[in-house]
Amino acid sequence: MAQSKTEVKILVPGHHTMVSLLGQRDELLKMIESSFSTSIMVRGNEIRIAGEPAETERVAFLFGELITLLEAEQTLSLDALERTIDMVKTSNVRPSEVLSDAALTHRGKVVRPKTAGQKQYVDAIRNNTIAFGIGPAGTGKSFLAVAMAVRALLAKEVSRVILTRPAVEAGERLGYLPGTFQEKIDPYMRPLYDALMDMIDPEKMQQLIARGIIEVSPLAYMRGRTLNDSFIILDEAQNTTPEQMKMFLTRLGFGSRMVVTGDVTQVDLPQGQYSGLNAAREILTGIDGVSFVFLDAKDVVRHKIVQEIVEAYRRFDESK
Repeated sequence: MAQSKTEVKILVPGHHTMVSLLGQRDELLKMIESSFSTSIMVRGNEIRIAGEPAETERVAFLFGELITLLEAEQTLSLDALERTIDMVKTSNVRPSEVLSDAALTHRGKVVRPKTAGQKQYVDAIRNNTIAFGIGPAGTGKSFLAVAMAVRALLAKEVSRVILTRPAVEAGERLGYLPGTFQEKIDPYMRPLYDALMDMIDPEKMQQLIARGIIEVSPLAYMRGRTLNDSFIILDEAQNTTPEQMKMFLTRLGFGSRMVVTGDVTQVDLPQGQYSGLNAAREILTGIDGVSFVFLDAKDVVRHKIVQEIVEAYRRFDESK
């Protein structure tokens, strides 16, 4: 028996809002129409949605969220709309709450989560002493962690930021590389420097590094320290051993927070060596103040094809 159909009317406040809602040459409206099994009619400042009740309700909810974003002076793009549609279809979160959350606002630049998973990750960093972000490349694990660290520093919630990662490829050979200590480790720390430079003026960043307010060091140089009043990020944690992970986590001092990021599918440790990130998942799950957030292909915010590559590799690994 055919399901009954229903119609919902939405009044859009203002001509400018309607133009922004539909997009240039109705490109946003066309994406919405192609994503749902409903008919959408636009007349004046009124939108009529007709179709099966559940689908009509989803589309009406979508338009309501888009209007909320526009009223908050957000810019709608095809990419933002695609992510909003995905959230409406696959999660219980309000896209307007995800896309309007500011992880960092500095000199007119705003860093925001772009997916429901990224929003969960940012909230975990805010609300826990130690947050683990685990997921594939392109999901914003390191970038969002650095943004939250810079925000905490600017808000004077911490007195310094410490960024570290294991220099697995260098191993014992680090001392044989040419140049100063800083020149030797720079290639391994470069992704963290790049994230910092997106959020802090290069000259200011160099001043903060010179004063020790921002520190970028290999993981081996964390041993024996107690890190108080700090925001500490361990990047590429899948390349730690269980002993290194324990050493790092026990550096935590008073007034400090930690974020640990990694991708368990890209372990570069010697064959047969167990990853400290996997060990931490088994040992620490359930401890109050420690949160694990798992990101996946839906949270990739690079080129669309990167999502498909990540998902293809996931399927391949599962089939083996």
